[in-house]
Amino acid sequence: MKERSLSQENYAASCTLIPGGVNSPVRAFPGLNMTPLIAVKGAGSRVWDLDGYSYIDFCGSWGALILGHAHPAVVEAAYNQLKLGSSFGMSTPFEEAIARCVIAQMPSIEKIRFVSSGTEATMTAARLARGYTHKNVIVKFNGNYHGHADGFLVNAGSGLTNLNLTSSSKGVPPDLVKNTASLPYNDVETCRQFLRTHTDVAAVILEPIAGNMGTVPATQAFIDMLREETTKAKALLIFDEVISGFRVGLHGAQALYGAAPDLTCLGKIIGGGFPAAAFGGKKEIMDCLAPLGEVYQAGTLSGNSVAMQAGLATLQEISKPGFYEELERKTNLLTQPIKDAITRYKLNACINQVGSMFTLFFGHTEVTTKTKLDESAYKALFVHLFEEGIYFPPSAYEAAFVSSAHTEEDLVKTRDAILQFLANL
Repeated sequence: MKERSLSQENYAASCTLIPGGVNSPVRAFPGLNMTPLIAVKGAGSRVWDLDGYSYIDFCGSWGALILGHAHPAVVEAAYNQLKLGSSFGMSTPFEEAIARCVIAQMPSIEKIRFVSSGTEATMTAARLARGYTHKNVIVKFNGNYHGHADGFLVNAGSGLTNLNLTSSSKGVPPDLVKNTASLPYNDVETCRQFLRTHTDVAAVILEPIAGNMGTVPATQAFIDMLREETTKAKALLIFDEVISGFRVGLHGAQALYGAAPDLTCLGKIIGGGFPAAAFGGKKEIMDCLAPLGEVYQAGTLSGNSVAMQAGLATLQEISKPGFYEELERKTNLLTQPIKDAITRYKLNACINQVGSMFTLFFGHTEVTTKTKLDESAYKALFVHLFEEGIYFPPSAYEAAFVSSAHTEEDLVKTRDAILQFLANL
């Protein structure tokens, strides 16, 4: 094992000051019995820890860094704005510019509002849906994670997968989740029957390509049913594209499915590595927000000028011809040999991939919904890769991401390390 004394000392000190030593639970490497990675620098496809070790990074700030770390265009845009002012608490022209850019790429969005996190985006989208429809129930799906707002912490994915509570967190009273229904993901008939027999549904929210129970895409039949049944029920369909938006394609997952949600939540990539998110949709719905309507939302740092400039620079880069085709080609260099090896060795494993996001699952030959995985096998893979200088998400229930900064050398090294692990299973 690597000698990581500086990281160990820093983490131990952090544990005396910060709960668990981290500001987001999965960063603590739960169940891995090893000191978390303490990052101090990122450049291109790599991140460096406090002890000076470098790692090929397939986490990429959980998918936000589609251009890799410290991309020159993003750094320049953020730096130039920082010199002019980091925050104003008032409107700036950059909000209009990035709003116009997002709306041009996602036809279902006619108006948009920026916030600072995916949790804010989904929380406010749910509030807006209730205010618009005058109904109360929000339908979500087991294993889909929509942030940590109280009403969504029911059968959630991500770091909450192993919790076994009425909600997915203590501190959330039953009254706060009684209007949330969590149904099986990709179960067409169960959901159809629920929507036909419950008249108080304000909205259905889902990750069209789930990333917080691993990469699990919805089926076309599931998406088509949701669009049809929500329309009949006069409920809203909300796509949580905080991960998939601008990751799986320039027009999001909704373009891959040929679907037009009523509201879309975005995050990660649109901030270019800075805290930024958004939600948007039909004008008549969005105009229910204050100051035009009676649904309240506000935020001091919403539309922060540095984040807007960094996000705009990112969107301009990924809009260049051939960007996504090249990104998927790179990803396939890594994933296809692994798929072949799984078949050749007849392993109880599989890879789910959509564009440049993927997950290697152990314990199942197919994953289409929330399921219990072979976490011990994944943990062994994580440790093996970590020692080889490769950083994968430290949880079996997360997606990995390829960025445009990953080189073929990075991908070949990672491919070979995984193939070696699989051969030894």
